[in-house]
Amino acid sequence: MHTVACLLRTIGGPCTHKKNIETMDTQADIPHLPRIVIVGGGAGGLELATRLGDTLGRRGQAEITLIERGRSHLWKPLLHQAAAGTLGIDDNELNYLAQSTWHHFKYRLGAMDGLDRANKQVLVAPTRDDDGREIVPRRSFGYDILVLALGSQNNDFGTPGAAEHAIALDTVDDARRFHRRLVNACIAANTQAAPLRPEQLKVVAIGAGATGVELVAELHNATRALAAYGLDRIDPERDVRLSLVEAAPRILPALSARLSASAAAELAKLKVEIHTGKRVTAVTSSGVQTADGDFLPAELVVWAAGVKAPDVLRDLDGLESNRINQLVVRPTLQTTRDDAIFALGDCAACHWAGHDGNVPPRAQAAHQQANFLVRQIARQLAGKPLSPFVYRDFGS
Repeated sequence: MHTVACLLRTIGGPCTHKKNIETMDTQADIPHLPRIVIVGGGAGGLELATRLGDTLGRRGQAEITLIERGRSHLWKPLLHQAAAGTLGIDDNELNYLAQSTWHHFKYRLGAMDGLDRANKQVLVAPTRDDDGREIVPRRSFGYDILVLALGSQNNDFGTPGAAEHAIALDTVDDARRFHRRLVNACIAANTQAAPLRPEQLKVVAIGAGATGVELVAELHNATRALAAYGLDRIDPERDVRLSLVEAAPRILPALSARLSASAAAELAKLKVEIHTGKRVTAVTSSGVQTADGDFLPAELVVWAAGVKAPDVLRDLDGLESNRINQLVVRPTLQTTRDDAIFALGDCAACHWAGHDGNVPPRAQAAHQQANFLVRQIARQLAGKPLSPFVYRDFGS
């Protein structure tokens, strides 16, 4: 007992000669490294965990934990290619467990479903397999510093039928699901004896931002490649129809009018139908209804309009959030009501200094904020004052 107690003293713990082993085993008597917990393994969260692991984790100065509901990471801007089938997911995804082993942090599988700020605990829901069997039970993880990096998801604004009949490309599983349905639709059309129904082999992408525009362009090539592999009864030029629906007056409304016009011209060459100035009011099993009374038949509908932060962040144990669930942060990226909790990336509402709005939800912003927090967390651990984050826009 004396040897154990003195060993504890050498690493900063109390030295005691008590013989009560239960007293020696209490967590209060065993010092722990600062616990840095990152929730969300998207581009920003994964980069932060990796860099903190390579520095504080490798040196034994902090314990870094990444909590993520997925098992592998695929850069979100590539999901439209995975959905179309023009990019192999297995060849481009990064395994979280392998990354954590290589870079000195811990990976824990699970989805945060609550927070206990008073006791500094992240609450994580049970993880189940495809058949509903529990793999990992409900757990909680203690933290000294918490970084929320849960990214964003498509926002269907409560449009009737959107949740049931449209696919939002938020995750790798969404991309796989869309691709399966695309292939199945082509196989079914190729083998049926009856004429094609009005909606068959028609795809509508709602939202003509980068995801929608890039998806229909990829699908043009993918459907022709599918037809070339033995689907000899499908004529892509005649049977396949790709459409974009956008509420704004032009596609790619966040970019310049010149780039928008150039993209529209390229899509016209691919015979993509563009419907601008149209607001979607409902999605059904056979198509899309717009506010002006038009109905666009579709077998597959992709929702790529609008973004919001995950619903779990809304009123998360008293943290301040905005109308799209983003956590409101100060210039230091600390949440407004808790200095021990930071937020970065799409789930953070960070004012853009010198501008009217917030830092835009872009990959470059998440990258810059991850780099910023590597330095800031080290400063916080050292008891030094934090600096304000400055976003630099390098273009779209």
